[in-house]
Amino acid sequence: MFRLMTGPDDTNAAPPSSPTPPADTVPEGAPTPDQVKLALRKVKDPELNLNIVDLGLVYDVRVDDAVVQIDMTLTSPGCPAGPQIMTDIERAVRAMAGVDDVVLNLIWTPFWTPDRIEPRVRAYMGL
Repeated sequence: MFRLMTGPDDTNAAPPSSPTPPADTVPEGAPTPDQVKLALRKVKDPELNLNIVDLGLVYDVRVDDAVVQIDMTLTSPGCPAGPQIMTDIERAVRAMAGVDDVVLNLIWTPFWTPDRIEPRVRAYMGL
């Protein structure tokens, strides 16, 4: 499921989420947020050939029972790779044991900038 959120006051937006619960409160059998982030490292932006976590496109991961919610963005609203990235995210997370559903919240606030890229990756890119 994809959900587009244009900002915190968006009437179509989901209610504000609670912070990620500690790993010990995640239901047995469900992946932890850290395990989900590890799986997301396998999803790459096809234009840059870098994973979406290091690029700073993943803002938050929450696990509620067997439902994984991911707040994410793209490098721009017109990103041509957006549909592919979002499909790859859903496929990677659904393949994890203990996941029944994936909810992707595509958000634009805060807007993505190269400053969100992991420092070591920025250094590798010469930024």
